[in-house]
Amino acid sequence: MAPKPAESAIDRSRTSYGDEGFSRYLRRAFLASAGYDDVDLDRPVIGIAVTKSDYNTCHRDMPALLESVRRGVLEAGGLPMEFPTISLGEILTSPTSMLFRNLMAMDTEEMIEALPMNGAVLLGGCDKTVPAQLMAAASTDKPVLLEVVGPMLTGSWRGQRLGACTDCRRLWGDHRGGVLDAAEITEARGELVATAGTCAVMGTASTMASLTEVLGMMLPGGATPPASSGARLRHGVLTGRRIVEMVREGGAPPRDILTRPAFENAIKVLAALGGSTNALVHLLAVARRAGIDLALEEFDTVAADVPLMVDLKPSGQLYMEDLHRSGGIPAVLKQLAGRLDLTTVGATGTRLGDLLADLPERQEWQTAITTLEEPLGPPGALAVLKGSLAPNGAVIKTSAASPHLFQHTGPAFVVDAGQDITAILD
Repeated sequence: MAPKPAESAIDRSRTSYGDEGFSRYLRRAFLASAGYDDVDLDRPVIGIAVTKSDYNTCHRDMPALLESVRRGVLEAGGLPMEFPTISLGEILTSPTSMLFRNLMAMDTEEMIEALPMNGAVLLGGCDKTVPAQLMAAASTDKPVLLEVVGPMLTGSWRGQRLGACTDCRRLWGDHRGGVLDAAEITEARGELVATAGTCAVMGTASTMASLTEVLGMMLPGGATPPASSGARLRHGVLTGRRIVEMVREGGAPPRDILTRPAFENAIKVLAALGGSTNALVHLLAVARRAGIDLALEEFDTVAADVPLMVDLKPSGQLYMEDLHRSGGIPAVLKQLAGRLDLTTVGATGTRLGDLLADLPERQEWQTAITTLEEPLGPPGALAVLKGSLAPNGAVIKTSAASPHLFQHTGPAFVVDAGQDITAILD
């Protein structure tokens, strides 16, 4: 099919001053003040959502990533136009970043719809930013790609390799238990978060980046390149180029990508990763935005035959940079190919099965990824529970829990606030 000519988003803007001709004239007059001429404005306009904030240290190096995406857009003949949205830094947002996820989704969705653009690239990374951006994308008819800042690199302290945030809790537990004194825990603090980027383990940020790639809303290989590495910046350029191509091709809206088979693939990969329990909450929200009827119980049934296959903390011993060096999410998908729906089509426009067919089989050096035949752990890395304590359901990450507590009899403490829980634990 021949590519469709991309009509200028500037001229299709819904902003009106009564006379449509005058409205177009006025928009171009004001954009001329920013240095844009008609040649610029007749190109496909690509909005780039920027979530840089001094309060979001994970996104510290986003300016470099932004420039790489802009370069890709320009190389492909598009016009990049950045715009800000809410930025949710997990550590500094009170009382919890989850309170603002839906607000960020609304903010992002409304900006995509309100501003004149033919397509959008959403730059995120930290825990709730990616789910919010996926929710926003699912609610628009414009082509959208996500690009994350990437995971941080690990640090080192007294011979220990460290990375947020699994090691943060471990060291703090040692401090509370009297193993590390105040000077030691302070010294270690400088190596826990060694660089910019999202947490180095398979926490919420890494999980949601990985699942975004599986869903097809991110180009292959985009979840694992470390923040501000050359690989991360090169992926940003590819994303910039591809979004312009998608616009010229007529642009599949996100709902064409976010299908039920895509979500079922994501659930299976979530199990193989031993990913964050928060992913269940986020995937359900994205699915509902996409018009997919997804139930909590399906996280058990869909992934019933998928074992733990990725050796990353907290379920394993390694970090995101190790998964990247082992081939990233494409290598995980290759191992899981026999359990996946290979007919799904993501941002590349190519069937998943065709993409995986070009990948080599697992090699011994890919140490962060195991095989279905020799997995790291049994199926059920995440389990959905229901009972008198949680009639609407609860989730436990069995792959990172203490096995001797899987069956336990004891008192149930009913509390009203987090402070009460702390007092009981102490």
